[in-house]
Amino acid sequence: MCGIVGAIAQRDVVPVLLEGLRRLEYRGYDSAGLAVVNGGLKRIRSVGRVAELSNQAQKQKVHGQLGIAHTRWATHGAPTEKNAHPHVSGGTLAVVHNGIIENHEALREKLKKLGYEFTSDTDTEVIAHLIHSYYRNSQDLLQATRKAVVELSGAYAIGVVDSGDPQRLVCARKGSPLLLGLGSKENFIASDVSALLPVTQKIVYLEEGDIADVSLSSYRVIDAKGNAVERAVHVSELNPEMAELGNYRHFMEKEIHEQPRAIADTLEGVGALLTPEIFGPGAAEILTRIQSVLIIACGTSYHAGLVARYWLESLAGIPCNVEVASEYRYRDSVPDHDALVITISQSGETADTLAALKHAKILGQQYSLCICNVPESALLRESGLRFLTRAGPEIGVASTKAFTTQLAALFLLALVLAKLRKRITPAREAEWVTALRHLPKAIQHVLGLEKQVAVWAEKFAAKHHVLFLGRGIHYPIAMEGALKLKEISYIHAEAYPAGELKHGPLALVDSDMPVVTVAPNDALLEKLKSNMQEVRARGGELYVFADLDTRIHEADGVHVIQLQEHAGWLSPILHVVPLQLLAYHAALQRGTDVDKPRNLAKSVTVE
Repeated sequence: MCGIVGAIAQRDVVPVLLEGLRRLEYRGYDSAGLAVVNGGLKRIRSVGRVAELSNQAQKQKVHGQLGIAHTRWATHGAPTEKNAHPHVSGGTLAVVHNGIIENHEALREKLKKLGYEFTSDTDTEVIAHLIHSYYRNSQDLLQATRKAVVELSGAYAIGVVDSGDPQRLVCARKGSPLLLGLGSKENFIASDVSALLPVTQKIVYLEEGDIADVSLSSYRVIDAKGNAVERAVHVSELNPEMAELGNYRHFMEKEIHEQPRAIADTLEGVGALLTPEIFGPGAAEILTRIQSVLIIACGTSYHAGLVARYWLESLAGIPCNVEVASEYRYRDSVPDHDALVITISQSGETADTLAALKHAKILGQQYSLCICNVPESALLRESGLRFLTRAGPEIGVASTKAFTTQLAALFLLALVLAKLRKRITPAREAEWVTALRHLPKAIQHVLGLEKQVAVWAEKFAAKHHVLFLGRGIHYPIAMEGALKLKEISYIHAEAYPAGELKHGPLALVDSDMPVVTVAPNDALLEKLKSNMQEVRARGGELYVFADLDTRIHEADGVHVIQLQEHAGWLSPILHVVPLQLLAYHAALQRGTDVDKPRNLAKSVTVE
């Protein structure tokens, strides 16, 4: 969601701040701003894209060696200039903030009584005035920030500067990610490592409750109890080029085409015969002990969990429940203390999923596994076992390569559990691993169908509603196809199990409502064909993604794109790719912002 960048250096930091914000644009935002210390405090803010902020900075010749910057995704208050960050107090102190302050109304009343005037509708302005109220007495920015954050309820990652202390950048985090970037006689802060890749790959991840005091040549970290602590320095495996667009029109297009490489990288190091240790030290003991699986996730990652349920129950014979993270902790669930709690997240910072994992632990569910794409993310640190997918940076808001690598990881888990439970032979295990390794080549063949999919997308562009159908393990893939279409093309789309058509959705079907059908050659194919006939009998137009030997042919009102092969249990990973392409090309036809769809954010770090 919102993005933070801060820098202290012996050079003008404005270009660093602006480039950092540009690299955070993928998170989603509606306004941007920066503040620098140069004798006094200079702030500029704008509604819209970072490019407009950059133009303003150039026109006003803004420069300085200490500064903070922000992209805002509106929560409290409309996306206007007055609500954009940084927020200023006393004319000297500036704050940027990610997260939500839940007690901002009470704090606002308290600060008004102290004489502070509010000029925005945000919860963040409370933080600026609160820190200033302590700073004006102590003249110690670190201590003022420490006292202020004690009073904050909710989630925050904040960066603070004051023109009266031009050699200091203070930051703090609780519930929202924040990290330090270490340079040579210059240091940085950011909410995402991608913002700092052009200036450093040496990263310190702050932990819950940490406050950091950052200067030109040093930094120190204090924990929530006020104790000085050491946090490990990590060298990021990412490089600036990995987050660049290259020759593609959009990051989503690039990421769809990166899926063969992403899956190959995710499977690198996996042997012909699997070992539980691919999920971390001690995995064999834990995975042998568990009696069920609980998967917790949001959005696209939730759909990955729904697919995994079929694999885990059919291949490994272990009961599996899949929960929407934002709902799980708000109902009275019955915990299974012998369950493996699996969280799935591209960013590893999804607020709802993090909170759900903590809730599961409170309920006494001690075994946890995280499947995530970002090293050192909060979810990975909170989990006992972990599997890092190696999709590389995913910039487009609509997830593509993260989803297919999550599926590859979940299939590996199903195989490992099946092996531990003696449900597959070594020969069968080797066959499945070989099939996994074949996926990059198979996906490359599917990508070769893009021109055919683009022709379909031209027809979809003028539609207002689309129905997606699937059966069995491909029903979640239909759900993912519908999600992708509505995310980036703004066409209303719904997904249903095809067998549910006659229980309601069939009433919607007419000649103006395309019906997209995921139709692999599996045990439910003949049932699915009957459901397709129900659509045709009502004048509906079918767009069918079939595969080898399905014997579904083009006809009046029936359009077919056929994949080259049938991948068995791995078929969902192949069939989702043309659905991604369909959404992408429909969005192109409609002229929407493919990578940054309206109202959405990549990393959802607030509840």
